Amino acid sequence: MATAAAPPTAVASPRAAAGAPGTAAAAARAHNRPDHDSRRPDEHPGRRPVERQIRLTGGSARAAGPGVAVASATVTIGSPGTYRISGRLTDGQIVVDSPDAGLVRLVLAGVDISSSTGAPLVIAAAGAAEVVLAPGSANVLTDATTYAVDGPNAALFSAADLTIGGSGSLTVTGNFEDGIASKDGLVIDGGTIAVQAVDDGVRGKDYLVVNGGTLAVTAGGDALRSDNDTDVTAGYIAVNGGTVQATSTGGDGLSAATDVLVDGGSLAVGTTGAAADASTKGLKAGTSVVVSDGTVTVDATDDGVNSNDTVTVDGGSLTVASGDDGIHADGVVAVSAGSVAVNRSYEGIEGLKILVSGGTVRAVSQTDDAFNATEEGVGEMEPAPNALIEITGGTVVVDGGTDGLDSNGALTIAGGVVVVKGSATRGGGEGGLDSNGALTFSGGTVVSTGISAVTSRLPAAGQGWVLYGFDAAQPAGTLVQLASADGTPLLAYETTKGFQGVLFSSADVVTGTHYLLYSGGTATGTPLGEGLYAGGDLTGATPVIELTSGTAAGNTGGGGGPGGGGGPRPSGPRPSGPWPSGPWPSGPPLPSDSATPLPSDSATPVPSDSATPIPSDTPSPSESA
Repeated sequence: MATAAAPPTAVASPRAAAGAPGTAAAAARAHNRPDHDSRRPDEHPGRRPVERQIRLTGGSARAAGPGVAVASATVTIGSPGTYRISGRLTDGQIVVDSPDAGLVRLVLAGVDISSSTGAPLVIAAAGAAEVVLAPGSANVLTDATTYAVDGPNAALFSAADLTIGGSGSLTVTGNFEDGIASKDGLVIDGGTIAVQAVDDGVRGKDYLVVNGGTLAVTAGGDALRSDNDTDVTAGYIAVNGGTVQATSTGGDGLSAATDVLVDGGSLAVGTTGAAADASTKGLKAGTSVVVSDGTVTVDATDDGVNSNDTVTVDGGSLTVASGDDGIHADGVVAVSAGSVAVNRSYEGIEGLKILVSGGTVRAVSQTDDAFNATEEGVGEMEPAPNALIEITGGTVVVDGGTDGLDSNGALTIAGGVVVVKGSATRGGGEGGLDSNGALTFSGGTVVSTGISAVTSRLPAAGQGWVLYGFDAAQPAGTLVQLASADGTPLLAYETTKGFQGVLFSSADVVTGTHYLLYSGGTATGTPLGEGLYAGGDLTGATPVIELTSGTAAGNTGGGGGPGGGGGPRPSGPRPSGPWPSGPWPSGPPLPSDSATPLPSDSATPVPSDSATPIPSDTPSPSESA
């Protein structure tokens, strides 16, 4: 089992905060400090500003108008205004040192600036600063490998709030540390921006907001970073639009002291670092990760998504491949809309609570649990009072290397469609459904398979269920069908993974009622989830057993519920109605007071003690965390 998650300092209630789909990121943003300017720099209202021209000439520059001083290869801008800069500076620097409160706007109209001693573009002081990439322009900034003076640490460095926009391009190479950095807030509204940096790629200390444009970052440290950890309303990253590709070779993809919020656009994140002492997570947040809109893909060597408190998806799409947890929250992972796919992981989704009320969730773990609800300080085999997996809606498909759904506390399915694939080979408490606390069915449509379909004590009340364990493993591709006693197909499931136990639960399954289990036939019903259908076709199917809902039968591998395998049938006649067409296999007739399985293709009946009953007043067998 994976290491237990640390308890959150405060677990927000996703239900209390729930709103319309796609609103969670905006709601979280409302609690943060507003960014200084979310509009494109070239869309400000008012008259077209007067532009002061600066022409770079290789080793020096020419400037027209007040507010500009040229000393050799250093150009200093000392007052608010708009400055259009063009040309090349082979070893020099543009410095903005404006003590006034006004805006300094730099229009880059085709510049190539490099420095052998420091940063090529430094905004040392300004009320606010904007960099506009002129239409059709290509701009290049390259810094030194070592700086002659302390202070700036990026090729494009700002000590003031900085906005970058326009429609031109900007290529930044950070040979010293960072590529683009602001000691205050940083907003990217447009442009085609490529950053390569030794350390962090793009950093906004108070916040980093991307509203548009194209941003491609490759960094040795964090690709995108906001690190103000002294103000709970700052230190956030928000992607609201545009196209962002963030790659880190030795750090995190996106790292925020508080929140990572995605409310639009396209975000692709990759981390490739493997150092034991380095964090190489895809999305990392001190408070919350929220996806409300847009498309997010993550491929990380560490956790794909990691939050010290909550992860919320209420819209958009999130696709993760990870070398550790696909999605991890110390507090709550909540999905209410949109789509989540964890396609590769050590453990798929982990949190104190995992709550799915809508959307589509698919989680695959090659080696451990697909879902794991765990609580710090509680032993793996003990019921964890606060740990919970709760599914009330949506479609959930899980494929675990050990358990499919594993809760160290309660496991509740009250709605939606749930397809669970546990380990096909590992027993000893590993299965499709595994909980240390209560397992409850009160709604939804559920199929669970594995070498054991369930290792928890199944409920005696609530929505009905049937459980059967075959005598031998069944191969991937096997079609199992559940029919009512009159032969009406109810559910069909075509497996993509080997299994031995199978459990069905739905509103059509009534406790104490007889049902028929078949192998084969055709899945012709309405698709519900991966391989699961409502209805089916029993033509050519082989009868396996008659089951009584609420009573486990066959070789259930130690899992099951009250009554165990076999046991007496309810009194009274069988339900009325015709039996399925075609003869049953030959052999002795089924006794009227027994739940003995129907014979298979041979005439030898399956012994009635093939599964040992679990008395209703004894604890469940060994369970896995």
